[in-house]
This record gives sequence, C-alpha cells and structure tokens, in this order.
Amino acid sequence: MTRRLRHMFAALLALSLCWGAPLAAQGAPSLVPATLIADNISFDGTSSVAANGSVEVFYNGARLRAQAITFDGATEQLRVQGPLTLTDAAGNTQIFAEFAELSGDLQNGVLQSARLVLDRQLQIAATQIDRTDGRYTQLYQAVASSCEVCFENPTPLWEIRARRIIHDEVEQQLYFDNATFRIMGIPVFYLPRMRLPDPTLERATGFLAPSIRADDSTGTQLRVPYFIMLGDHADVTVTPWIGPGSQTIELRYRQAFRNGSLQAEGAVSWDDLTDDETRAYLFANAQFELGGGFILDLQGQAVSDRGYLTTYSFPDPDILESFARISRVRRAEYIEVYGTLYQSLREGEDNDLLPTRVGHAEIIRRYTPALIGGALTAELEGTGFYRFSTVESMGADANGRDVFRVTGELDWRRTEIFGGLEATFEGAVHGGIYSTQQGGVLNGTETRITPYAAVELRYPFQATSASGVSHVIEPVAQLVWSETYGNEVPNEDSFIVEFDEANLFSLDRFPGADEREVGPRANIGLTYTRFAPTGMSFSLAGGVVLRTDEQGQLTDGSGLNGAQSDFLVAAHVRFNDHLSLVNRALFDTEFDFTSSEMSLYWMGDQHQLVSTYTFLEADPGEQRPDDLAEWAFDAEYALPSGWEAGVNWRYDFIENSPTRAGLSLGYGNECVDMEFSVSRRYTTGSSVAPATSFGLTVSLAGFGAGREGRSISRSCRG
Repeated sequence: MTRRLRHMFAALLALSLCWGAPLAAQGAPSLVPATLIADNISFDGTSSVAANGSVEVFYNGARLRAQAITFDGATEQLRVQGPLTLTDAAGNTQIFAEFAELSGDLQNGVLQSARLVLDRQLQIAATQIDRTDGRYTQLYQAVASSCEVCFENPTPLWEIRARRIIHDEVEQQLYFDNATFRIMGIPVFYLPRMRLPDPTLERATGFLAPSIRADDSTGTQLRVPYFIMLGDHADVTVTPWIGPGSQTIELRYRQAFRNGSLQAEGAVSWDDLTDDETRAYLFANAQFELGGGFILDLQGQAVSDRGYLTTYSFPDPDILESFARISRVRRAEYIEVYGTLYQSLREGEDNDLLPTRVGHAEIIRRYTPALIGGALTAELEGTGFYRFSTVESMGADANGRDVFRVTGELDWRRTEIFGGLEATFEGAVHGGIYSTQQGGVLNGTETRITPYAAVELRYPFQATSASGVSHVIEPVAQLVWSETYGNEVPNEDSFIVEFDEANLFSLDRFPGADEREVGPRANIGLTYTRFAPTGMSFSLAGGVVLRTDEQGQLTDGSGLNGAQSDFLVAAHVRFNDHLSLVNRALFDTEFDFTSSEMSLYWMGDQHQLVSTYTFLEADPGEQRPDDLAEWAFDAEYALPSGWEAGVNWRYDFIENSPTRAGLSLGYGNECVDMEFSVSRRYTTGSSVAPATSFGLTVSLAGFGAGREGRSISRSCRG
C-alpha cells in the first residue's frame, strides 16, 4: 500500500469515527461519512486531524479543495488555508477564497477574500462570505459581473456594486442592498434594494430584457416585458409599450398540460391611425393527445383590421386561419377531421365572397392485395365550402355559392423489373357527388367519375469512374389516359396548378378534387445525377408533356396548356452542406419563360446567405393579372470578436422598387448581448403606409437561464 493510499485509508477511518456520529445525531440528510484525501495527514491522539498538501474533502456531494485543513473534533470546525475551492453537489456554485472557517458538514462558515461563481457565468467578489445552512450565502462589499476581468483591463464592461448580496440557493435568487450599476466603471443608477434571478433559474416572476422601437407610424416606444409565473405549468408575459403616440400592450400566455400544451399571444393598441381607436390581434395554438394515436390541434387567429399587424411589425400572414383538427397517422392509414375559418387580409378581397368556412373529413388507407400484388390506396373524403354572401352566383363569379361534396378514389400501382427496364402499371378511379346552392346554373346535385390508366417505363444507366465519381442517367416515359364523365361542378380548390419535377409523372396535377386532368398524354423526362466522394453532387432534370389535343383545362401560367407543354428544366448543385444552388424554369420553344425560380444557400463558419429570385408570368386564370418578379436576399456575417451583422432585402422588378429592406448589427460576449436594427417597409395600401423602424435590445448575461443570441467567451491572455 502506497503512502498516499495509507493516508486516505487512515483519514477515512478517522473521519468515520469523529464525523459520522455527530452528524447522525443532528439529523443530517445522510449518514454517509465525509472523505478526506491529502498528501500528509496527522493526528494528535484525540479527535483533531491536520492535513496538508493537495487536500480534498467530500461530503454529501460537496467538494472542498485546499492547501491545508485542520479539523477540531471538539468544536466540529474546519480551519482551511487557501487558496481553496468549495463546490456544491450540483456543480453550479463554486466559492474561491484565501482562508475559511467552516462547519464539519461544509454548510456554515466564514470565508475571507472570497469569490462566488454561479453556473460558470456570474461571479461575485467580496471581502467576506458567510454561509448559513448550506442555503444562504452572504457577500459583503461585493462586486457582481459576468464580464471577464483581466490584469491589463481590470474594469469590466458592466458591474453591480453592493454593500451586501445574499444568494438563496433554494429559491435561486440574488438580493442586493445599496446597489449601484456601473458601465465601464461609471455609475449609471442606484437602487437601495434589488432582486435578480441567478443563472441557474429557468423561470421566475420579474422583468425581462427591455428593447426600444422607433417607427414613423407609431413613434418611439420602450418595450418592457414582465414575466409572471402562474405555477410550474403556466405563465404570462405582459409587455407594455411606453412612449408618446400610440399605446400598446402585448400579452403572451403559455400553459403545459399532461397531454398537450397551449400558447396564446396578442396585443391591444390605441392610436389615431385609423377610424378605430382600439386595434388588436390574437393568435393562439394548442395541441393535445386524445389517446388511440389521435391528436387534437387547435388554432385561432383574429385581427381588428387589415393593416394592424403590418403597421406594428407583428407576424402578418396574408390569410388568417382558425381551425380545430383531429388527426391520426399510422403506417398504412391517415384520418383527419377539421373545421376551418379563413379571413383574407389582402387588399381588394371581400371575405363575404370567399369560402371562408370549410369543413373537411377524410380517411386514407393503403393495402397490399394478394391477388394482383402491388399497392392499393383507398381514399374517402367529404368537404363543405360556405360563403356568407347570399347573392346568387352568375357566370364565372362565385358570389354566394355554397358547396358540399363527397369524393372517393381508388389507386392501384405495381412495379416490375424486366432486365434493366423498370415498368410501373397504374390504374385509378376518382368519383364524387356535389351539392350546390346559390350557384346559378350549377345549382343542384351532380355526380362525376374519372378513371385513369397509366404505364411508366424507366431505364437507368450507371457508371463509376476510377476516382469514385458516379453518374446516373435515367430516361422516363409515361403514357396516361383519363376521362371525366358527368356534368360540370363548381371549382373551389383547383385553381393554381404547379408544374415541376415532383409531379411530372403524376396522374393528375390539379391540387384539389374539383378539376381532374383528362385526355391521353405522354409525360417524357430525363434525369442526370452526379455524385462525387468529395460531397459535391449535381442533378439535372428535364421534361415535357405531349397531348393528342388541347383540352382547354389549364391556363397559360401553368406551363401545361396546349398540345405540348412548356419545357421543364430543374438543376440542383450541392457542395457538402455549405453551398447549394437550385434553379427551376418553364419555357416554350421560343425560350419565352413562363416561370423561373432560382435559390442560393451558402453557409460557412462565419456567414450564412440565402437568396431567391422568382418570376411568374401573368395569368388571370390564377388570379394574377400582372407579371411577378421579385428578388429576396438575406445574409448574416459573424466575426470572431463577437460582432455580427445581418441584412435583408426584397425587390420588386415589376414596380422597379424595393418592398422591404433591413439591417441589423449585434454584439455578444460572456456578459452582454445587444442588437441594433433598422428596417424599411415600402408597402402602400388603404390600410398601411411606408414606414421606417429602429430597434435596440440590450440584455445582461448571468441573470436567469436560457439566454438566446450571440455568445463568445473571452479569456485573459497569459
């Protein structure tokens, strides 16, 4: 047995005798004796022990490290010679000191020239620290900061000086007496009493980081969030806007349940920007597990007027959607039932003439029939569309039309391999019953049925070079026939048709059930893919749709009209996970583009860039009377020093003017996180006007957990 091990064994035996019984008599939380480890340990023949050289004491998870320790068995006191370090059982609190007198259980005592570190974030230096019952730590003539302090730069960016600071480990709170807040050593304000959460506290009632917002429309406002705990599973945040001009109060409510959660947020404003003195909005979401695999989703969205969300820079969707939905997803089954209320916020749209009330139920199941093989998918759904208007529809105008339909579909698909040829056979039938009211000539009940038949052939070629680069070329040809039997029915869900590489070989490209693609057609395509061991990949897909005759179903803007569709070309380039480029275009034989979309994503260790360009040709059939051409650009760049800059941009090439622009500049380190932003909205309309907004947010690290944003830890150079 080595000398150090003999000392450890002797110390353990001695401390078991002299500490175990007294602690048990005091009703200590544990009967486990303390453990002492040191280079040298001596006994005086009584109950006193002296240890020096790399001394460590362990008791109930707490750990004390020092140069020398003397234990007096008569008083059950420890005299500790530093430099010493005392760490609590959880490892969240550390005390550094030069000298200490502590109780045998390390729960009470006095430490001189000490420093308290909480969660490796907030440090408090003091002339003396008193510990009481292992819960309260009192620090006298204390200085608190989470900023790194170096010899060459001894003044922190910010600090709080106080006559006394009390740390309550149970409540995870810091109490300051006669506190002065300083920036770069300069006193800014004084508070006789102050309470702040320590870094380990996840939730507590109190103020959150404030921010300043200045806007042309609403003026300059100071936003001061106040967080209120309503128990362990609920809270509310109230954020008043303080300043001249408009008055606003934001609210956010959250609650967790055993089987789900609820969150609601909204605001109320009083201004003179519109005829309504009071303006407000409310967005709420909830989700609950109902058992049996069923999920209940709830969403509510409401706003007082069309321009409120945009004016105050709240989330501003074009269409508000409130719904209640029950759904279940299984491997071979999907069930969904919902009711939805829509409200359009777009200029010029009358919500009374839109199907703003929609009820829907559907069930989809997939089978593997033993007799014919392949996969069989069965779908049954019922949907109702309701308009508030009572005006009878005339011609192409929907006006007050209300529709209820029940539709179903059977789709069978089987794939076989013949040598290198892959052949897929598919057959389907779709049918529905429609009941229409206030629909003019479409009033009454109609029945429709649409059968489909298709054969698809693929013949892939693959080659791999000596360097490991693989190439795959795959020509595809698909023949499809379908025909609809029955009279015309209202079209409520099949206006906008997408044509891309994902649905080039689909039986039907209409997004809904009210229109079905008909007529014989051939879908022809070719794909090329290249994979490299370096992580670089490239894919190119092209295709065209050929028909025997023009059916007149599809609009010019879809790219699918005519006996021959536009040419579809899509390219994807990817370099590892850092750079990707995607381009998708539709153009005719004269290279006139119907649509074009290009997106660029570039991410590195210090930067991130996303840019998209979108062009869509005018198409009245898709309710787009003018061409659309827009460029969007978002970029962020971070410097190792903690600075970060961001820029965003939206430009309308048709109007030759920007629609939105923004710039942000932030800085973050171990003790502070701040951001300045400026944005310009160029939108004009009857309910909104162009406006410029400025924002400033500053938050101090070290108080409360869960801080988001930039963070860089500085260290002193040796």
